[in-house]
This record gives sequence, structure tokens and C-alpha cells, in this order.
Amino acid sequence: MAKSTEQKKKDRGNEVWREILSPHVYHITRERGTEPAFTGRYFDNHENGIYRCACCDTVMFSSSDKFDSGTGWPSFTKPVLPEEIGEEEDSSFGMTRTEVHCAECGAHLGHVFRDGPEPTGLRYCINSAALRFEKTEKNST
Repeated sequence: MAKSTEQKKKDRGNEVWREILSPHVYHITRERGTEPAFTGRYFDNHENGIYRCACCDTVMFSSSDKFDSGTGWPSFTKPVLPEEIGEEEDSSFGMTRTEVHCAECGAHLGHVFRDGPEPTGLRYCINSAALRFEKTEKNST
């Protein structure tokens, strides 16, 4: 898993983020919210393409690494570029998990778990609201 990285973080400040993001996307990405399972627009998306950070447009994930985890959130085995994902320990809700965020802008994406399929054994469980999908003709890598 990628290590936490603060050197790339571009913080536009809450006032700017509130102006450019919808209230729902702001809550998920800037206030570390979580959308209810099976409600996000991408959990059941099977089109080819790339998933970008909803805040700064950095490439995060590829449809070629997406799988159906049965959890109700888009799940991926790996990011396109590991250095674009930062990690932090999250001890909320009485459990310890690894939160993942965009290393470029600090947007909360979701969490990563060590119960995914091979080849990585990882499951990046990501909020749809934290992503913007860009359709391509073929799977992107």
C-alpha cells in the first residue's frame, strides 16, 4: 500500500471547496463522509474507463482493476499510480481502518482493506461521490 504523503497536498481552503463542490461531494470528500451502500452512481458501473478524483481530477483508479466486492461501493484492487493515494489510520466508529485520500488535494476517498482478490489482496472501497468517471473504449491501465 502507498504511504501517506503530505508534500503534494494542495489545500484550496474550505470556502473555495464549498463553492466548487456540491454539498454531497463536499461532505464526502472534505468532511470524511460515507455514502450509504448501494446508493453511489459507480458501485455497479461496468463501463471501461478511468476514475478521477472528484475534487482535483487526478487519475485514481482504472476499470480494469474494479471488481464486485458485494459491499455496495466501487471496489478496486489497486490505484493507477500508488503515489497518488495517501493513507491514514482511521479509528472512528469503534474500529481501526486505513482511510485513503487523494495525495494531490487531500480529498477523502474511502478505505482500503486487506481482503481483496489477487493479485494485490487489497480492496480499495471508494465512495462514488469522491470520483468522476471518464469513459474510454478499452480498459485503461
